[in-house]
Amino acid sequence: MRWITAAGAVLATVAALVGGVNSGPAEAAVPPVRTQHVEYFPGPWAEPRQVTVPAGALGRTARPTPTLAGTTPAVQALQRTGPVSGRLDLVVMGDGYTADEQGEFAADAEEKLDAIFDVEPYRSYRGLFNIWLVNAVSNESGVSGDPRADTVKDTALGSSFFCDGTERLLCVDTDKVAQYAGRAPDADIVFVIANSAKYGGAGYSAADLPSGSTFHGVATMSSDNDRSYLIGAHELGHSIGHLADEYQYTGYGTYPSAEEPAAANLTIHRDLGATKWYRWLGTQDPSGSVVGTYEGGGYYEAGVYRPTETSIMRSLASTEFNVVGREAMIAGFYADADALTSSLPTYRPIGQGRRITVRLAPLTGLADLELTWYVDGRQVLPATGDLSVTPRELGVRGHGHEVTATVTDHTTAVRDPAVQAQTTTSLTWTVR
Repeated sequence: MRWITAAGAVLATVAALVGGVNSGPAEAAVPPVRTQHVEYFPGPWAEPRQVTVPAGALGRTARPTPTLAGTTPAVQALQRTGPVSGRLDLVVMGDGYTADEQGEFAADAEEKLDAIFDVEPYRSYRGLFNIWLVNAVSNESGVSGDPRADTVKDTALGSSFFCDGTERLLCVDTDKVAQYAGRAPDADIVFVIANSAKYGGAGYSAADLPSGSTFHGVATMSSDNDRSYLIGAHELGHSIGHLADEYQYTGYGTYPSAEEPAAANLTIHRDLGATKWYRWLGTQDPSGSVVGTYEGGGYYEAGVYRPTETSIMRSLASTEFNVVGREAMIAGFYADADALTSSLPTYRPIGQGRRITVRLAPLTGLADLELTWYVDGRQVLPATGDLSVTPRELGVRGHGHEVTATVTDHTTAVRDPAVQAQTTTSLTWTVR
């Protein structure tokens, strides 16, 4: 989501020129225009688009919105599968829900999340997520721009359709979003669910979030449209899997670089043996085509290739990641989360009779976890799969030995050895 519109470039140029004019001491310097690059979705089955919009106040609030001063938004765990240090923490907040509608927000959030987590690989790896709901109380029900451009609502997060004149673009005040997200125990990803049946949404990348934000991105979506969940699923593809958009723009031309794109789902190599997804070539893909090299992607029409004809990263007409995207998503899950955790600290020596209890993340489907135990690097085969052991039960006698628990995910959704290595988590204790 790094594409910059011509309008955005003009705004930046104008701001630079205005700021550089020496207008004399009587006139204050004009601050540069702050903009944000966002992705939006013109329709329920459309390819996404990129635009640049002014940041901050959206001009859609009738009165000052509720501030955090004197109020503490309620936070509840919709799902808690492990410690925040070992999980991806997804924070969900609603906008356009009054104090009396917070129960409705919770129900809408759960329904939307269930739809997102029905998409693979989210479904199989939901156990690597904690999900927090943050109540953001609005003065009025509904959001600006629904049903018409001149509809104005006073809401906690300033959600607005017709953002910068684009009807389906559902913008928010990201400064306020960051404030509310800070109330959760941790935040890696943030969703904003707008109280509306109108289709729309937006995706904000980390580069365009307020300074100091700890989360990777923000996705907005309407609550009561049955296709809007795909916006969240797509945006997590960027923020977790670091996947590129696979769509292109007419007239955008040829990919301008001889360097290989960083994203797992784009390549400049048409030669099948040179593509980064060569291990998947010829596979029948869940998105409907065979894995190969299909020209066009990353907004360019030529000179760059994607793995499949379509996928959720190309068009929301598709509800599936391709196998290359699934593999990248799994790598992203394990970059921020661990399948193996324990409440017993590893930095403190333990006795031979101390019980070590570990916990595996509740993964399903595509995931295939194996738990193994080692003493000084040698596997103790009889203990395979045991969730609770003592060093003595593992055969430890004497002091200075190391006990290690290791979990490896043998999922068939991963073929790259480098990604496979990321699915392994180990914890080691020293026996005193």
